[in-house]
Amino acid sequence: MHTSIPAETFTIPEELNAVSPPEARGIRRDQVKMMVLTRNNGRCIHSQFNQLTNFLREGDLLVLNNSRTIPAVLKADVWRNGIMRKKAVEVRLARKVYENGWEVLLPEGGVKKGDKLIFSKRLQGKTVLLKDNYPFVLVRFSLTGRRLYEEIYKLGQPVRYEYIHHPWELDHYQTVYGSVPGSVEMPSAGRAFSWELISQLKKKGVKTAFLWLHTGLSYLMDNQWELPPGENKESYAIPQETAELVTEAKHNGGRIIAVGTTVVRALETAGFYNGRMTAQSGWTDIYINETSSLSVADGLVTGFHEPEASHLNMLTAFVDRKDLISAYNIALKEGYLWHEFGDINLII
Repeated sequence: MHTSIPAETFTIPEELNAVSPPEARGIRRDQVKMMVLTRNNGRCIHSQFNQLTNFLREGDLLVLNNSRTIPAVLKADVWRNGIMRKKAVEVRLARKVYENGWEVLLPEGGVKKGDKLIFSKRLQGKTVLLKDNYPFVLVRFSLTGRRLYEEIYKLGQPVRYEYIHHPWELDHYQTVYGSVPGSVEMPSAGRAFSWELISQLKKKGVKTAFLWLHTGLSYLMDNQWELPPGENKESYAIPQETAELVTEAKHNGGRIIAVGTTVVRALETAGFYNGRMTAQSGWTDIYINETSSLSVADGLVTGFHEPEASHLNMLTAFVDRKDLISAYNIALKEGYLWHEFGDINLII
């Protein structure tokens, strides 16, 4: 088992949970606050995200996750041996395993192998695998490909956690550049980007590249379950163009700035070998912490993470653990907002 940064290192007061998108708070998405944390000395600078151009330079490469968030919370009636056992139970998509097979979380439990899940007249599912001491149930759907996604979009709601009191529309859970449906939780580090900001960065000579990593379900019902790193598998793809841009930037002395921990996972899974990155796709179960040696990512755009989150451990691969916790305590005092609708931390 991995060890987490102890929860007692900091506590997030309720008023610092971002309960609404920036747009609902009267500001543009790129006007959220940004704390810049310097890797080599732990120095903090307070800024605004639309000032990102001031902290990047010509030749740097921003790598963004263009996975698009799907509405992953569904309702289904549970049938067993021709009898309806439960009505309108919650089914949370966790990750796609094959074309019409998904691992799902059933918060209410109580299903058995072979149960039929009726989502709509068009969509049914069958539970095909339950494992002891494992939170997810494998469900085989009656639809596949585009038809399955169409029905999911028609029936589903975005994943919403307890600090979000209002059911925001799915559009609020998207980045402006998301184009490949598949994430059950928003790759939220990129949410603050606007096309205007991306244009400004390009004018400065900062290049952009895309990959996708479909985020899985990270929060498993009050942490009654904890997936060990080897079970936290997520699918990803790094296209040829992105691999070439990473290789070019590295050779020319540019920095690779990952937008989100998902991008770090994908990049470091691919690695940088023999002076180049290669295009690839597959599953990653990589776990990154302070003992990890980063071969690709030089900087990180991310949100603010909870003390028990594995994402927070990943940050210790970029910056000394003491400096990180010190910076987080500063962020608390300065009123930075946490979670997917919150503020941004640039580590560079």
